[in-house]
Amino acid sequence: MNAMAHDETSPMKQRLAISTSRMAGLLLFAALGGAAAFGPALVGHDPASQSLLDARQGPSAEHLLGTDHLGRDMAARLLSGARLSLGLALLSVVSAGIPGALLGVLAARSGGWTDRLLTAFADAVLALPGLLLVLMLAAIAPGSWWALYVGISLTLWVEYFRYTRQRARVVLAAPQVEASRMLGFGPSLILRRHLIPEIGPGLLTIAAFGAATAVTAVAALGFVSVGIRPPQAEWGVMMTELLPYWREAPWLILQPVAALVLTVLALHLSVGGMRRP
Repeated sequence: MNAMAHDETSPMKQRLAISTSRMAGLLLFAALGGAAAFGPALVGHDPASQSLLDARQGPSAEHLLGTDHLGRDMAARLLSGARLSLGLALLSVVSAGIPGALLGVLAARSGGWTDRLLTAFADAVLALPGLLLVLMLAAIAPGSWWALYVGISLTLWVEYFRYTRQRARVVLAAPQVEASRMLGFGPSLILRRHLIPEIGPGLLTIAAFGAATAVTAVAALGFVSVGIRPPQAEWGVMMTELLPYWREAPWLILQPVAALVLTVLALHLSVGGMRRP
């Protein structure tokens, strides 16, 4: 009896833990998004304004998170970097997700040569390493945000396409969809009633992981001086600039690192308990 009771309550506890982790991730991401959207105006400092007399100061009433090696306000720069990273990640996910999902549905619905050609094109894009593609575009337009945006979007869309194509083929062959067709219902109703409820949660999971990948890629490329360039406030660029001062002011370089970790953690927790498709 005790074993049976334990087996019955374990799924409930697991669902509760999953819900708690997802809620924590969503709240953390909402806080980060709100800070990125409204924080720079509330801080009251220009992220590019320099004052060498105030270089490497600790947190104070005027500078909540201190100042960097050029006397620039760290809070203003962190929030400006959050706006850049999250905005670029959101734009990349939307630009990759919508066409990727639509092409996946088209391939699953049409079949034949349409399916073969779209699948072959996706495989060809997948064969090219995503990092190499981003580096090529960044070399063409060094320091430009649009090169990162285009490269990340071209890398991410394949995952949406492959997942949507696989799931849509199963859903479109289901008996309930066949019944809807026999009753004369059109493609729009089948899309709303059958496809979106089945495919939507998986697409949201892919979007969360894709956004985390985009944020990490932007920071990594900025750290190696390939992506965004100074004086633009970006977390990877800030790490590179503050790295020489890690002994004198270790709290400075820890701030962009902590911002990056919290953002990726929030995105991963927001889909906690859901397996990646």
